[in-house]
Amino acid sequence: MSQSDTHPIGWLRTATQQAGRVKRIVPVLRAALRIGGGPRATLVRAFELYRREGFAGVRRGLAIARNARRAGGLAYAGNRDYQDWISRHDTLTEAGRAALQARAAALPEQPLISVLMPTYNTRHEWLAEAIDSVRGQIYPHWELCIADDASTDPALHAWLTHHAAADPRIRVVFRPVNGHICAASNSALELARGAWVALLDHDDVLAEDALLRVAETINADPQVRMIYSDEDKLDARGRRYDPYFKCDWNPELFHAQNLFSHLGVYATDLVREVGGFAAGMEGSQDYDLALRCSERVDAAQIRHIPRVLYHWRAHPASTSQSHAAKPYAQLAGGRALNAHFARLGIDATAQGIGHGYRVRYPLPAQPPLVTLIIPTRNGLGRLRVCLDSVLARTTYPNYEILIVDNGSDHAATLDYLRSVADGDKIRVLRDDRPFNFSALNNAAVRQTRGELVCLLNDDVEVITPDWLSEMASYALRPEIGAVGARLLFPDDTVQHVGVVLGMGSVAGHVHRGLHRSQYGYFGRAVLTHAVSAVTAACLLIRKRTYLQVGGMNETDLKIAFNDIDFCLRVRAAGYRNVLNAYAGLYHHESATRGPDDTPAKRARMAAEARYIKERWGDALETDPAYNPNLSLAVDDMSLAWPPRHGSRDPALQG
Repeated sequence: MSQSDTHPIGWLRTATQQAGRVKRIVPVLRAALRIGGGPRATLVRAFELYRREGFAGVRRGLAIARNARRAGGLAYAGNRDYQDWISRHDTLTEAGRAALQARAAALPEQPLISVLMPTYNTRHEWLAEAIDSVRGQIYPHWELCIADDASTDPALHAWLTHHAAADPRIRVVFRPVNGHICAASNSALELARGAWVALLDHDDVLAEDALLRVAETINADPQVRMIYSDEDKLDARGRRYDPYFKCDWNPELFHAQNLFSHLGVYATDLVREVGGFAAGMEGSQDYDLALRCSERVDAAQIRHIPRVLYHWRAHPASTSQSHAAKPYAQLAGGRALNAHFARLGIDATAQGIGHGYRVRYPLPAQPPLVTLIIPTRNGLGRLRVCLDSVLARTTYPNYEILIVDNGSDHAATLDYLRSVADGDKIRVLRDDRPFNFSALNNAAVRQTRGELVCLLNDDVEVITPDWLSEMASYALRPEIGAVGARLLFPDDTVQHVGVVLGMGSVAGHVHRGLHRSQYGYFGRAVLTHAVSAVTAACLLIRKRTYLQVGGMNETDLKIAFNDIDFCLRVRAAGYRNVLNAYAGLYHHESATRGPDDTPAKRARMAAEARYIKERWGDALETDPAYNPNLSLAVDDMSLAWPPRHGSRDPALQG
């Protein structure tokens, strides 16, 4: 302690300074605790940051909390946060509304958009809100095509006739007999004169800029044929809640849930080409239509608008509140999916699982050989658990194991390796080079005999017996590149259900720490879906694809981020990477390479992070499997403060 600290004036000055620091840090610590998920979880995250990046990492974490606090945004904690987010980032000002009206007038192409709305005994106040939301659109080139399905409410006929008389853009047809929603929707489609049709339920509401955003998307890409947006719900008091910020077009997720849904917009000729709405698909008619239309277009012609343009009213009879409200809807969705696969000649079966659909692709009669590559060094305890679980629980009939012994010198480990190596099912490849995860796997892949190769850490343990069958069934599809597994910590919390680019310093695992029984953000923790990258702790891929992209980068990414870079190169080669949610393993994370707890290791980590940022640049900030309205500061898919929409929209508050 210095002399100034013992002097009364110096002590008072020091105490005042310390009090000021405490006053400044307490709100930041509160923000960190909320972002981190409580004291225990925050300490764990802080320790992980320190282990990887030292005190610089901890300071970075506090900076995230400080910035979140300044922006008014903390981890998503429910509707209160969403209301705040709406007021800051999704509310039009008068000046902003005028700016959007000017943008609408300046569009080179101003297509007519026909809004299709079937009605049946609708509550007048809800129908009034739905119609008013169309009449209040900033984009003026629309028509509202209403087909009333022989409502028994005697006042509804006069009420709809009055609205049609009040605005020539509203067209109404009254069906003489009730034919249910598909027939009514087709009647509305018959009225449509626009080049585009948008679907609106009779009790839901469009955002006032919805059709403008659609028109701008059409202008930006003349080849587009299908457009969908984010959505949220309206409660009994008309307040918005439960936003679904979706990813860009994701076929695997689309086969697990109706990703397209609201707001769904189609080229009119495409809808007519597929025959409109199919009778018998009531309850999932929109899903069936999107499936049939998607068969006629390229993936590049399907566009996602990452903004909430549709407000879905929740009430006891609506599937927005519970799938149990209309159990027939999920049955119809399963039929729609299976019919979709049949039309495409794809051997696959979809089954409803309550929170979505599970799609199974059968294996060939003679499943191809899979080589499991397991690097290890003096890892007797964890390697034995790994091997025992693979051998005892794996039901896939045709695999071999290639253990890469990276210079083990413990007698017990060497004895064990000699005891398990039989030259047939299990081989051991000795590689004494300094630990280089990329080089070890690259060398091993060249020694494999399998059509498929699986990179597997020695610190994983098989949970689900069909893990390898599940992963192989996807990896064998020609459009699929790397396939990852759902990895859990030993306490049954999530370690890996896909990697999000830009999270943390380079990339991060979403839903980390979520209990295995929880579905996560709109099912993303338990449903199979395409992702930008998966961890190499368990990664399956065709050997020829691995070699096609040049394997892992053993020069610049010896330890970290090699799987991210590898998956991005696989994606760049035209393949989709997939997280298979039904392949379950435990993962004792980082047991193989150990913590980054020395200055040299932290310097290496920083250099590898710098390389991948320079190599992939903006791609790390625009993950198509993640929404720009969701945070990159935390891993729970909470709200971003502010959203990352490229450039800030001056028409919006915030």
